[in-house]
Amino acid sequence: MTTKITTIILCGLTALVFAVSVAVYAYLPETVASHWNAAGEADGFMPKFWGVFLFPLLMAGLFVLYYIIPVIDPLKTNIESFRKYYNAFWILLFIFFAYLFALSMFWNFQYRFNFTVAMIPAVALLLYALGVILEHAKRNWFVGIRTPWTLSDDGVWEKTHRLGARLFKIAALIALLGIFFRDSVFVVMFLAVPAGVIALVTVVYSYVVYRKVKP
Repeated sequence: MTTKITTIILCGLTALVFAVSVAVYAYLPETVASHWNAAGEADGFMPKFWGVFLFPLLMAGLFVLYYIIPVIDPLKTNIESFRKYYNAFWILLFIFFAYLFALSMFWNFQYRFNFTVAMIPAVALLLYALGVILEHAKRNWFVGIRTPWTLSDDGVWEKTHRLGARLFKIAALIALLGIFFRDSVFVVMFLAVPAGVIALVTVVYSYVVYRKVKP
């Protein structure tokens, strides 16, 4: 995926979400649901303006981040070496937010469903995409598992990211199992616990590998 095409897609998705926000704004109540608990039920609300326009504003801010990271990173040449995966991940991330926006709008137009369960396939896809980009990411300051030890050595970076890539792909499959459970405790377990385990395991692993390389 070229940077030019990625830029067009990201801008197009942001513009689409913004256009829908403008179109539906007048038909929504003054307070809209904006947060859902583990059981998939709305438990948080906000004024209509922020409830409707938060997603397009967030996507616009993320686009700025997408653009400047490869420019300001001291190791920008490393980002260019996996740029197509970087671009593809950002497209999936924007699709993810557009999907969450759509779920939010459907809910606020009185279509009732388990919000958390509806999110699971999108979260699983995003976790798998993280696994793919970690497989190809080279040492940089913004994208990847950035610990003091991975940032200090290319070998430590590569080994840690190989492990992290496998773990995120496994986490994606585990997350999908949440579809078959209606108990909110199990749904949270399938989504949150793997992410926490991955964070802990990769940090510890990067330190252990670094100590072996540079005792």
